[in-house]
Amino acid sequence: MPDAVARSAFSIDYASLYEKGFRGIIFDIDNTLVLPDAPADERAIHLIGDLQEKGFSVVILSNNTGERVTSFAKAVGAVCVEKALKPLPDGYRKAVALLGLPEEKIFAVGDQIYTDIWGANRAGIKAVLTEPFTLREEIQIVIKRMLEKPVKARCRKTGVPGIDRAEESGDTGS
Repeated sequence: MPDAVARSAFSIDYASLYEKGFRGIIFDIDNTLVLPDAPADERAIHLIGDLQEKGFSVVILSNNTGERVTSFAKAVGAVCVEKALKPLPDGYRKAVALLGLPEEKIFAVGDQIYTDIWGANRAGIKAVLTEPFTLREEIQIVIKRMLEKPVKARCRKTGVPGIDRAEESGDTGS
C-alpha cells in the first residue's frame, strides 16, 4: 500500500516532506516523470534540479537497462540504478546505498503499485503513488493496471493521504 497518493510527481508537496525530515527521493521514470520511453524533458530536469537545490538527494530507479536509464539520469543530473528488478527490494537497497541515508529519511515515487510501491514497501521505504501520464502501455502493464484497481479502491476507502500541493491539486502531470 502506498503511504500517500498524488496526481503526479510534479504536484507533490515536497516542502512538507522536507519539513518532516525526508532528504532522499527514489524516482521511477516511465509514466512517473515522463511518458513511457520518452527522454528527459525540461519539466523533469527542472523538477530534479529544484529538489536538489532544496536539499534532496535523488536516485532514478528503473527496471529498464542501459542507455535508457543512464541517459535519463544524466540529463536530469541524478545517479541511477538500472535493472532494478522491482518489486524485489535489492534495487531499492542499492538506491539507499547511493543516497547514503537511512531508510526513514527516504521516500519513493512511482506510478505502479505492483512494482514501484510494493518494491519500496518490501525495502522498508515510504512510497508515494502517482497517477500515470497515459494508459497506452504494453500489455503486461495494462494487465497490472487492472489488478491495481482493487488496491486503489482500498486506498480511497482507508483514507491514504493525498500529498499534492493545494495550489496545484488539479495538476494531472501532463
